[in-house]
Amino acid sequence: MLQWIAAPFSLMRRCRDRYGDCFTVSLSRRFPPIVLLSHPKALQVLLANDNSGQFDSPGELNAILEPLLGTQSLMGLSGDRHRRMRQLLMPPLHGERMRSYGQLIRAITEEVIKQQGIGKRFPVRKVMQTLSLRVILRAVFGLHEGIRYRQFERLLGSMLDAMGSPVGVSLLFFPILRQDFGPWSPWGRFVRLRRQVDDLLYAEIAERRKDPGVPRDDILSLLMSARDENGDALTETELRDEVMTLLVAGHETTATALTWALYWIHKLPAVRKQLLGELQGVDGAADEAALFRLPYLNAVCSETLRIYPVAMLTFARVARSPVELEGCSLEPGAIVLGCIYLAHRRRETYSDPDEFRPERFLERRYSPFEYLPFGGGVRRCIGMAFAQFEMKVVLSTILSGFELAQADDRPVWPVRRGLTSGPSPFRMLIKARRPDQPVAVPDPAATGLSRSG
Repeated sequence: MLQWIAAPFSLMRRCRDRYGDCFTVSLSRRFPPIVLLSHPKALQVLLANDNSGQFDSPGELNAILEPLLGTQSLMGLSGDRHRRMRQLLMPPLHGERMRSYGQLIRAITEEVIKQQGIGKRFPVRKVMQTLSLRVILRAVFGLHEGIRYRQFERLLGSMLDAMGSPVGVSLLFFPILRQDFGPWSPWGRFVRLRRQVDDLLYAEIAERRKDPGVPRDDILSLLMSARDENGDALTETELRDEVMTLLVAGHETTATALTWALYWIHKLPAVRKQLLGELQGVDGAADEAALFRLPYLNAVCSETLRIYPVAMLTFARVARSPVELEGCSLEPGAIVLGCIYLAHRRRETYSDPDEFRPERFLERRYSPFEYLPFGGGVRRCIGMAFAQFEMKVVLSTILSGFELAQADDRPVWPVRRGLTSGPSPFRMLIKARRPDQPVAVPDPAATGLSRSG
């Protein structure tokens, strides 16, 4: 367990080198043994057969997330309740509804990067966290400035930072450590931050219930007005837990992916040169859809998510009948997870897997069981389309408007960030603003977002 918390990548690699594409890990007496799979054919059987009689994906296996997300989060639900919640959450995160946030994302990116100043070193991950949190707050909540907005930004940032530290993740894996010895103890501080965030969230929901006539286009308002096939709306607790799920999953993961992307783009001059050449002449501000037609930008984003995937594992499945998977025998009751990190490092699939080489995504298409940064099956990340969209808009805005450089040659390596992974700290600086780049100004009226709070 201590190895899994402190050095998960080396642990996974050692197990793969010794045992191959399928191995069982016993983390502690409290946790049942888990089987990790990384062979594409085994992953196809695992992820394409949810609820088929071979495998099930019960939400209770994700109980480790409950302190952060609550009991009604999509990640902790099963069966019909899980399907109902996915159907309600899908529309705001896909299609035209999602693309309507393009102008907002571009404006926030300009705003945050300009604040760093020319020639000043800045911690990349911290800045990307600020950027992604503002996108989430304004797109999910529809908040733009005001007291409640600033409170959300401060409290959510503090809470997520606390749970991303080694001590914070230990609180999730070792429930015995969840002892409230006051605001200076790790668990006590987290509990108080969570209570303050909940108070703000429930206050926002209550205000909107009182004034339902104000037209809003943010995700919280869309969820409040959504109805399932029986005409039922989400309860206050369901709203709270799903919004927290979007905040935690959408903020932390996107910040990590953007941080890695900026690192690789500026570490490898050939990658940066080719990407800048592709972005020239493309007016992403006028047509965000054009960004999706840029093959090299897509390849850079895809390779970023491959080489060090933010989520190291898929959500757990349980074998419901005896199964043979590429030489691995599973008995009923076995808990099985797809190992995304190792699947993305298979030499049989990816030549030179330790090298950052976007061209591999121009040379061939990978199956969803060879390349799965967002998981797969019924538990695939519901915010996948939004995350990919945000990543492309942010990167195109930064590269088109600013000339950045790494502040030093300090090595960067993957480290655990809570239940996910991320890069070790590093800094960059803005050398100059690129000429003839208009400054985007946030316009809540144009985006349909409110100034509440």
